[in-house]
Amino acid sequence: MTETGGPSGPEGTETPKPQAGEPTQSQAGEPPQSRAETPTPPQGEVPPSPAPEQQWQSPSGATPPPPPLPSYQPPPQQQYPNWKVGLGRPGVIPLRPLNLTDILDGAVTAMRKYWRMVFGAAAVTAVLTAAINLVGLLLVDTTADLERMRDLGPAATDQELMNQMLGVLGGTLASSSISLVATLLGTTILTGFLTVLMGKAVLGKPVTFKEALREATPRLLPLLGLTVLYTLAIMVAAIFCLLPAIIPYTFWALASPAFILERGTVMEAFRRSVKLVSGMFWRVFGILLLATVISSFLASIITIPFSFSAFLSIFGDLDQMYVPSTGDLILQSVGTVIAQTIVGPFTALVTVILYIDQRMRREGMDIELARAAGIATPPPPQAW
Repeated sequence: MTETGGPSGPEGTETPKPQAGEPTQSQAGEPPQSRAETPTPPQGEVPPSPAPEQQWQSPSGATPPPPPLPSYQPPPQQQYPNWKVGLGRPGVIPLRPLNLTDILDGAVTAMRKYWRMVFGAAAVTAVLTAAINLVGLLLVDTTADLERMRDLGPAATDQELMNQMLGVLGGTLASSSISLVATLLGTTILTGFLTVLMGKAVLGKPVTFKEALREATPRLLPLLGLTVLYTLAIMVAAIFCLLPAIIPYTFWALASPAFILERGTVMEAFRRSVKLVSGMFWRVFGILLLATVISSFLASIITIPFSFSAFLSIFGDLDQMYVPSTGDLILQSVGTVIAQTIVGPFTALVTVILYIDQRMRREGMDIELARAAGIATPPPPQAW
């Protein structure tokens, strides 16, 4: 054992001491005197920990502050929509119970966003309806009866006047029946197509004309039967009194969208409509009536220029009966096509949106639509 505490060499030898002027080898950058001050423990022993006063200190004598702890960051939480503003608006309407402005705006937004499909389908059905009406007017010619009634002088007997009036009335009923069939057919096709389109538009999903037509086609024939029953119920109720007519008109107004979107039977669609309207009869009736008034007003403005001859006859000789010519009938048909193309989809879209609104109010359909659109819905409240 040497004086420095290091291992000794062979017996009888001593560890050579450094000569004057030679630097002492340091360990790990220590100053030469550190080994002399700190004795090396014998082999197999653990060196004692240094005294507190021998620990490293800064030149100023102050202990360095500990490193700052990382600030706590809470895990990111999923953001849910606010119940007061609904579950968002992935499509043309917000997913919450709707007011009147939301319903009307949703119909207009759908017409603007899908204008090619909406006006294209409306144009096809309007042309089909106008063509059937025109053929019916040409086949059931009431012009001769109108001319004979006009040519009747003051000397005509009451029986002659009655016969001519019955002839005009019979021709008018026949042409009106053909017009009603054409209207029902066009309404059925347009309603089925626009209902499928609105089902996609509410979710903001893209849809093509072919896809919507392929989905609506299998339901068109039963939908035509539903539309006929709905129309007959209103007509029969209107014959007896006007007030009972609004009862089937309102209670069964949502049967068509229920039949297309829920894929049930005709009777199930009628029952679903009654269930959805019950308790909100006057609200549903008011919205449907307002949509009908808006559509009729706009349609009348559009068709007035195409019925110019009939319009001028109002200011003509009141003793002369207006008898439309074939050119007048064709011009009026063109005006009807344009009016139905522009205005016709509005009422159908309002009806579909009203159906969706009633389901959101009564059955929480807004949550189902939000999930289908990929929107996170809030978790149900937990009971304490």
